[in-house]
Amino acid sequence: MGHWIFLALSIVTEVGGTTSMKLSDGFTKPVFTVFIFIFYGVSFYWFSLAVKQIDFSVAYAIWAGLGTALIAVIGALYFREGMDTIKIISLAAIIAGVIGLNLAGGQGET
Repeated sequence: MGHWIFLALSIVTEVGGTTSMKLSDGFTKPVFTVFIFIFYGVSFYWFSLAVKQIDFSVAYAIWAGLGTALIAVIGALYFREGMDTIKIISLAAIIAGVIGLNLAGGQGET
């Protein structure tokens, strides 16, 4: 179970890094620029622990898919970016894909 927690932490810190990238305003705001590297570094550390027990292909797809979905939600809610029907359907497809990967048995030992 711990490996799924590592993956979740990796996703959350990756989203923090990506959000910091937006907030850094093209690396012109030093605090957010530093946060980018901290969050991404921590994210990769957690991810490396997760892939010790989760199939790499499944872990990466979940990491990228859920990270993308969370960034889209943050973009819509916090940065007031548009969220139309196509985006909502696309995000639902990403989430459905992540669920499908989990149901397919992405818990193999490596």
